[in-house]
Amino acid sequence: MRSKFQLNNVLLLVIVAALAIFPFISDSRTWTILLTQIFIFSILAMSYDILLGYTGIVSFGHAMFFGMGAYTTAILLHQFEATLSMFFLSIIIGMIIAAVISFLVGLLTLRLKSHFFAMLTLAVSGLFLVLAEKWRTLTHGNDGFTFRAPEFFKDRMMFYLLVLICLVLVYFFLRRFVESPLGRVLIAVRENEQRTKSLGYQTLYYKVIASVIAGIVASLAGSLYAVSLRFVNTSVLTMDITLDALLMTIIGGVGTLIGPIIGAGVIELAQHYLSGLAKEYPIFERWIIFFGIIYILAVIFFPRGIVGTIQYAFWKRKNKAIKGPIRPSRRKVVAK
Repeated sequence: MRSKFQLNNVLLLVIVAALAIFPFISDSRTWTILLTQIFIFSILAMSYDILLGYTGIVSFGHAMFFGMGAYTTAILLHQFEATLSMFFLSIIIGMIIAAVISFLVGLLTLRLKSHFFAMLTLAVSGLFLVLAEKWRTLTHGNDGFTFRAPEFFKDRMMFYLLVLICLVLVYFFLRRFVESPLGRVLIAVRENEQRTKSLGYQTLYYKVIASVIAGIVASLAGSLYAVSLRFVNTSVLTMDITLDALLMTIIGGVGTLIGPIIGAGVIELAQHYLSGLAKEYPIFERWIIFFGIIYILAVIFFPRGIVGTIQYAFWKRKNKAIKGPIRPSRRKVVAK
């Protein structure tokens, strides 16, 4: 088991090293920007997986934490000098705001179950969207505003490497989180909350902690997303952001941190290529329909997600090898 764990870590380090070397050996600016977007949405999808995959919470308001990070970084870099220190300070402030809001919203909403909770999170997220639309003196409403990024990120390669480092750090932090005793309790809540309560655990507190962690990580993704575009508007608070995180988690594999990363890659690459084909072939003008077909096929053939299906196949094969072939019993049936 230990050797398997070490092999997985070595494989991850090799992949990370290859991604870090990529911008130095490739002159493709398009691929650098695309991979940066994949890394950012991977962070967002992993934060959503903490709720859906490890705690069993379906939230329709996750975009508000993403938007908080994006607006906090954009406003501070727009109002003050766009230095590297201000950039990191804006990320920290965005995380603090997201932590406070997710804590308060979690206390108010996590007492509800299933679709009642999902609808209430959607309503709260809608309030923040309306606030961003109406507070035009600060957010400029739907029009949004541009801002200057730190001079250090003038070279896209430097920003690419920063986002990759953030992705690696978030992955190992969340993996340590879900493998801790607290993470095991969250999994127990996901499997059977009533039985977990009967064991003496205050499940509400654990779900609030999961909500705070997910909100902080989503805020980080929002800050990086705003800087990658040098522009922000109310689209960062819309339902589309939450749906993207949900689709990435489901397609990649719910309850697996690697799954959301793969799901983010699949969806971003599919959107990129389908939108590119729409410019060349008129049949692909409604590319969102083809994207929906890809999603349906992925759910049919990979019901547990890409990573979940692969893990289940290996688990099934391993159990079959341990049990061996089923042999008929040698007992003789004696008629009465």
